[in-house]
Amino acid sequence: MKLILREYNLKLKHTFTISRESIDFQPSLIVELQSNGFSGFGEATSNPYYKTTVSMMMADLEKIRAIIENSEIETPDVFWSKIHPYLKDDMFALCALDLAYNDLYARIKGKKLYDLWNYTTEKNPLTDYTIGIASIEKMVSKMQELPWPIYKIKLGTKEDIAIVKELRKHTNAIFRIDANCGWGVEETINNAVELKKLGVEFLEQPMKADNWEGHKEVFKHSVLPVIADESCIIEEDVAKCFNHFHGVNVKLVKCGGLTPGKRMIEEAKKLGLKTMVGCMTESTVGISAIAHLLPQLDYVDMDGALLLSEDIATGVTIKDGVVNYSNLNGTGVTLL
Repeated sequence: MKLILREYNLKLKHTFTISRESIDFQPSLIVELQSNGFSGFGEATSNPYYKTTVSMMMADLEKIRAIIENSEIETPDVFWSKIHPYLKDDMFALCALDLAYNDLYARIKGKKLYDLWNYTTEKNPLTDYTIGIASIEKMVSKMQELPWPIYKIKLGTKEDIAIVKELRKHTNAIFRIDANCGWGVEETINNAVELKKLGVEFLEQPMKADNWEGHKEVFKHSVLPVIADESCIIEEDVAKCFNHFHGVNVKLVKCGGLTPGKRMIEEAKKLGLKTMVGCMTESTVGISAIAHLLPQLDYVDMDGALLLSEDIATGVTIKDGVVNYSNLNGTGVTLL
């Protein structure tokens, strides 16, 4: 195999604000693996919360370039298990590599990834579209700019209920709330009562990731389901979320790619947890990988490429929440 690394700085349409940061550009790493005349593509973005940069990912992959390039084509599970010990401290780099390898493997097999996994796509969930924290006027204008059936609304301010009340005046769409660890226990329980009246479907990670006693209390008393995000990073975290959350949001960059992500979804289903996959403002490269997990999900947040002013790839397309696959095999990605 041949390993090719590309660095991008993805420009967003609007400043994107959550409870802990604001960004206008999203640095991203694209990994390409070439073998037998085929190419596979993967992606991981930088993230200050997880102390990950593109330069760090590139350096970690360069250290094991020889191991990667001398590897035989084997199943993604075998390849991931072989590489994991070298990248166990850089799951973002492992994710980009694993996505590229899954894409390459499926293309060599002449199949779309979901076909390779024997998934059927007839009942795929719709993706939400994210409205970042801003003035109420700006948040309303973002909704009006792109009418959508489901909005994920970022909160974690002192005016959270007022924001949702105002947004509700302008749409009948389903609302999902993501406070990104910005609330406390009583605040979450009380907010859930008001937000349920406003047509909110669920709350995502309202409290700090390590507040397990608080999560358990909210799990018992919240009138809305609560989905773990920052509390569910790697495979071992799924079992921890049982009886603390109603579902888990699997982020491929955090867990190390599609290969462990699939295992996490399977484990969550066994435990009776709702399943979700979220994105990290990736381009269509990362978003197209997520799309192949849709048949296994209850919810999905894969709007990252829609937030960009200019994409770097083609692959899946999304309209009114509906995801349409590329005609190409693998994840269906082509770099522009």
